[in-house]
Amino acid sequence: MSYNILSQDLLEDNSHLYRHCRQPVLHWSFRFPNILKEIKHFDADVLCLQEVQEDHYGAEIRPSLESLGYHCEYKMRTGRKPDGCAICFKHSKFSLLSVNPVEFYRRDVPLLDRDNVGLVLLLQPKLPRAASPVICVANTHLLYNPRRGDIKLTQLAMLLAEISSVAHQKDGSFCPIVMCGDFNSVPGSPLYSFIKEGKLNYEGLAIGKVSGQEQSSRGQRILSIPIWPPNLGISQNCVYEVQQLPKVEKTDGDLTQTELDKTEVLVTAEKLSSNLHHHFSLSSVYSHYFPDTGIPEVTTCHSRSAITVDYIFYSAEKEDVAGQPGAEVALVGGLKLLARLSLLTEQDLWTVNGLPNENNSSDHLPLLAKFRLEL
Repeated sequence: MSYNILSQDLLEDNSHLYRHCRQPVLHWSFRFPNILKEIKHFDADVLCLQEVQEDHYGAEIRPSLESLGYHCEYKMRTGRKPDGCAICFKHSKFSLLSVNPVEFYRRDVPLLDRDNVGLVLLLQPKLPRAASPVICVANTHLLYNPRRGDIKLTQLAMLLAEISSVAHQKDGSFCPIVMCGDFNSVPGSPLYSFIKEGKLNYEGLAIGKVSGQEQSSRGQRILSIPIWPPNLGISQNCVYEVQQLPKVEKTDGDLTQTELDKTEVLVTAEKLSSNLHHHFSLSSVYSHYFPDTGIPEVTTCHSRSAITVDYIFYSAEKEDVAGQPGAEVALVGGLKLLARLSLLTEQDLWTVNGLPNENNSSDHLPLLAKFRLEL
């Protein structure tokens, strides 16, 4: 399950988004029992929660989830906003191999002055056999600001680099990955397409168009090439770069300063590509439109908007088909999607007075998927 549970502090700071709600349904004392009831009802083995407020996490959320058999890991945002991301899993089902928090704030990179975070866990299913596969689960809440697509893409690249290092296996392949969260980007936007297709040429792309959250022309500065500076240590392939020390070799004729400068310029020109890549084959659990009507699904709904920004992406299985016709199709690794919880349309949600309401206590809907892990 991936679920943005709406931090109480953020609800109160943005009360203009909830003018349609009756006051009692906005109180934490009403909302939390409702959220817990939903979590109990769906009974997921793994929960990826966003907007988990730290004081509520310590006092109520974590103890309640632990009493339901979950082990909880939490990463708070770096700045003054006291919420963060949690990944909770049933310890009857998984062993925890590693916990890898990701801070998108970097003091040495002026671009990265926002406090969003991610969390990446490596889990091993508890199976009655020795060689059980591992699975990488990532959770994040990217920057909201629709006008700062440069920051969103850089935060995504940082998360992908961490997933890449955590999910990397000895044989050079990646273990299956589930990447959840509130990506503050809509289906079909450049950021979404980059996740799904593994590549993005952002040359000439306006900074405010990256996430597709709004159609207006605000923030239409073009993305710079490269988007993030080299000292971030992440390549255009969204992996951590090995910092190589320059080799010092003695040569007969030492290069003159002019020649050195020329070499420098050439290297820089080569590196400045506007192509981003990542190495995963990721599919979305949801199709984002209802097949019969073409009406969009929504994952969040309040006074200002009703759109999809929440996702569960997963490593889709690769089908290897041998050359001859009639050959068996072999499933190679990956996850098989068996079922998902349906989402709703904006119209559906307004029939129950939008979100939050008496039954649904966040301004987001929970996303739920059932997978089979191929052994």
